[in-house]
Amino acid sequence: MDLTRAKIRDLRSALDEKKISAAELCGEYLKRIEEQDKNLLAYITVTKEKALSDAENAQKLIDAGKATALTGIPLAIKDNICTDGVKTTCSSRMLENFIPPYNATVIEKLNAEGYVLLGKASMDEFAMGGSTQTSAFAKTKNPYDLERVPGGSSGGSAAAVAASLAPAALGSDTGGSIRQPSSFCGVTGIKPTYGRVSRYGLVAFASSLDQIGPIANDAHDCAILLNSICGHDRHDATSARVQTPDFTEKLGQPIKGMKIALPKEFYSEAIDDCVKKAVMDAAHELEKQGAVLVDCSMPGLKYAIPAYYLIACAEAASNLSRFDGIKYGYRGEGRTFGELIIDSRNKGFGEEVKRRILLGNYALSSGYYDAYYKKALALKQEIIKEYSEIFEQCDVILTPTAPTPAYKIGAQDNDPVKMYTADICTVTVNIAGLPGISTTCGYTENGLPIGMSVIGKRFDEQTILQCANAFEQGFSPVAPKF
Repeated sequence: MDLTRAKIRDLRSALDEKKISAAELCGEYLKRIEEQDKNLLAYITVTKEKALSDAENAQKLIDAGKATALTGIPLAIKDNICTDGVKTTCSSRMLENFIPPYNATVIEKLNAEGYVLLGKASMDEFAMGGSTQTSAFAKTKNPYDLERVPGGSSGGSAAAVAASLAPAALGSDTGGSIRQPSSFCGVTGIKPTYGRVSRYGLVAFASSLDQIGPIANDAHDCAILLNSICGHDRHDATSARVQTPDFTEKLGQPIKGMKIALPKEFYSEAIDDCVKKAVMDAAHELEKQGAVLVDCSMPGLKYAIPAYYLIACAEAASNLSRFDGIKYGYRGEGRTFGELIIDSRNKGFGEEVKRRILLGNYALSSGYYDAYYKKALALKQEIIKEYSEIFEQCDVILTPTAPTPAYKIGAQDNDPVKMYTADICTVTVNIAGLPGISTTCGYTENGLPIGMSVIGKRFDEQTILQCANAFEQGFSPVAPKF
């Protein structure tokens, strides 16, 4: 079976019509992973035995006529989502041998459908980075050009889907970590509204910003995955008590009359010309389908990066304080309690994680809390207000996903500030708790994917999926030669 950019719905039909068994399908993906991933490094852990066992159990459900959307469908899971009995490392030495004794809620939901776990995908350490090069174990490469980064922090998940090492994957998004690698790797990824998907079992980076979401080959497959993982969870105090709709319901419906906002700040000189052209061309394609383009402004965007990194680093410093080398995780050496903690964290954490912990503790320290963290929270409210004003006039907002296409590996290693500013197009969505989807809208002269993002109102994932799907119907994606 040709697995090149295989869609979930096509695999579903093949399984239900007995054209292929769940075990055979699983075996095909495991074979591709064995042959190809030594060059790509998308996975940290490949769960071969568990995958084949999952496939066998899934086949029983299929044979009994009890199959649902994801029964027998192989998936990759980002390595910061807890999987009972399977290593969850967060790409960090600190958790190199950590095996969770429980499943994240999203994994429980997938298990209930009979999915197949192919393995745990690489990521930036503790989801801190935009390149998947801060991983302690597998520095993933971009399937379109092995000398370039796949984006981050969900780079392993995006690369696995792009290279057909999984039909779809789960990632997490704190400031663009699903959407930016989806853009760099030429796939589709959605960050749901904050609270739409349970965070229980997701190793926390910044608790007020983190959200789990799917990465797949198109918006339709993302919608199928969303149907399976959303819903209120009593284990997560931030889980929203809202009804979960059928996210595939509006797919294929015309977008005539849909008002699409184009905030001018997202199309500034900081955005590469090739990116601006591709996104604007996509906007005009949507306009041909009957959408109405609306020019607008979002002046608060210039404050987004400092506001985001102050909030994110402050919450990271708090969340990562639990890793002391005593309860679990990497245990260092030392004659005293203090020496033990210092040695454990010094050897267990990588440089980028240490940098963000230092920034966060500085922002929260006495004398600086009001000057930095408190002002960042005020800016958060201003950004929320600006989005609300735009949505009073428009249905969705269209922006570039990233200022540039995928950059060369090592290009930003010595300039973390440059890496941080590259998040300008994505972080406001997390700050405001909104849903956003990235899909490919073009390619550079040398064949690198360019992504556009569609941002929606809170809990209106249906509309951004509808818009992205409408564009995808007239766009011909190019699979990597990898």
